[in-house]
Formats: sequence, structure tokens, C-alpha cells
Amino acid sequence: MANYDEGRESMVPSTMRIVFGIIMIIVYVGMGVLLLINFFDWHTPLLTWLRWIGGILFIIYGIWRAIRQFWGIDSSI
Repeated sequence: MANYDEGRESMVPSTMRIVFGIIMIIVYVGMGVLLLINFFDWHTPLLTWLRWIGGILFIIYGIWRAIRQFWGIDSSI
């Protein structure tokens, strides 16, 4: 009975890490898309460049996080 409880305790943090990782991938890629489509209605030229650069960086980082998450190298970096 003790072995069952130990396995269950070690599974919960792993599951939570996976769920959190997937949520963060969605947040990063979603934020990048929102910046690229000008969802926040920024019209200043300086903010336009920031919007494009920020949107691209958010999407690239979301993809990088997804690669790390699905290849299982998330905890080693």
C-alpha cells in the first residue's frame, strides 16, 4: 500500500508541470498572435515596431517552449 501512495505523490507534480507547460505555450503563442494582429490598437510608429518584434519573439519562444515540453528536455534546461 505504501508503494501506491509514493507513486501517486510523485505523479502529481509531474502532471502539474505538464499542464502548466501547455498553458504557458498557449499564452506565449496567443500573445504573439494578438500583438501581430494589433489587438491592443497601438498606432504609434514606435509601438508598431515594438509590436512586430514582440509578437515574433513571443511566438518563437512559445515554439521553443513547446519543443522542450514535448521532447521532455524541459526540466534539464
